[in-house]
Amino acid sequence: MASAVNAAGDPIPTSAVLMSSSKHIANKCRSENVAYLQCKQKDPNPEKCLEKGHQVTRCVLSLLKDLHQRCTKEMDAYVGCMYYHTNEFDLCRKEQEAFEKACPLE
Repeated sequence: MASAVNAAGDPIPTSAVLMSSSKHIANKCRSENVAYLQCKQKDPNPEKCLEKGHQVTRCVLSLLKDLHQRCTKEMDAYVGCMYYHTNEFDLCRKEQEAFEKACPLE
């Protein structure tokens, strides 16, 4: 598997990283996501919601960095399992449990 982090040590937001962190993202970045979706509902012009989209991206990248710093081993194991099993949650429950125990949802 390719490295899950870039040269700066920050997690690369691959599908396995995003799927593994999806509960945390839904929890921590809820207000940014809601604001973005409301903007998109009001105005289908993509330009109108760029800043809201940037806020979602900033929130997610900041969260991924924080999770990776706090729970490196557990996150890497869960992401590795998800990568190996093509993002099948059911095949990675043991790794998911360890990750969520080390980095509980806040």
